[in-house]
Amino acid sequence: MKQLLKKVSPFNNITEMPVSLFIIKKILAFWVCYIAGLFIAEGLVILLHFALGKNVLVGDVFDAGTITLITYYGYIVIAGVALLYWKVIEKKPLAAMGLSKKIGTYFIGIAISVFLLVLSVIIIIVTGNIKYQGIFENADVLMIILLTGGFMIQGAAEEILCRGIVLHALKEKTSFLTAMIVSTILFILPHWSSLFAGEIIYGVIGVINLILISAIFSFLTIYFKSIWAACGLHSFWNAILYSVLGLNLSGNEETVTAIFHMQSVSDNIWNGGIYGIEASAATTIVLAFAAALLFVMICRYKGKAQI
Repeated sequence: MKQLLKKVSPFNNITEMPVSLFIIKKILAFWVCYIAGLFIAEGLVILLHFALGKNVLVGDVFDAGTITLITYYGYIVIAGVALLYWKVIEKKPLAAMGLSKKIGTYFIGIAISVFLLVLSVIIIIVTGNIKYQGIFENADVLMIILLTGGFMIQGAAEEILCRGIVLHALKEKTSFLTAMIVSTILFILPHWSSLFAGEIIYGVIGVINLILISAIFSFLTIYFKSIWAACGLHSFWNAILYSVLGLNLSGNEETVTAIFHMQSVSDNIWNGGIYGIEASAATTIVLAFAAALLFVMICRYKGKAQI
């Protein structure tokens, strides 16, 4: 038993073990980095409150906008823990987790996010389930810029964990399909509670869409041999959806500020109800098409090549 626990422990870089144990080891590594990052970030936020004269014990906290910024910028701690883990425990260079010199592919990810979101929203508008109400008259440009920075950190942190630590580590010992499935499950779990806050149908569609977008992140990673494109797509999907279009982001109904003013018309499977367009059937269609296209591109141009 002691030898077994030593093998699956995420605090060493032992790799000689059955594939099933190696998968468990990397799942544990994911949760160690994620939970440790959350605890450290929460502690820093509490200290920041007290340092600035706020007493969180009696509910004296920053305003909603500041809390939102702190939440997203706090992901830099999770990213930092994950990168430290990779360097100190895994003892591997950052390029081995996909943080290669191909940083230019980040902008390809941004372009893909714009295309996928615009197409999804157009479909929903055409069906009459989102109403475009013009441009926000008092849009807070500085807040939008700051939020975009926060989303860049948050998206990169999640990709470092899921496509960096998990996908890259597992593909060395398992098939790419297995590595993708495990990283997708770990990607979905932190979203689970908000997915099923409303009617179950939106939760089910939301899970399908998360599977599809995670597959797209993985396909981009293997196609470009880098996680930069996935980071760009992930980050700017959130930034554009929330701060440009002014729509729900993963069930967050309270938009701090945005450029455009859009609003769902009732709750149905076309606009995703309380969860937003990420639980929309229109988004499912768009993401399924994109995932299939990327899969064909990989099969045609990469064959069985690995990252």
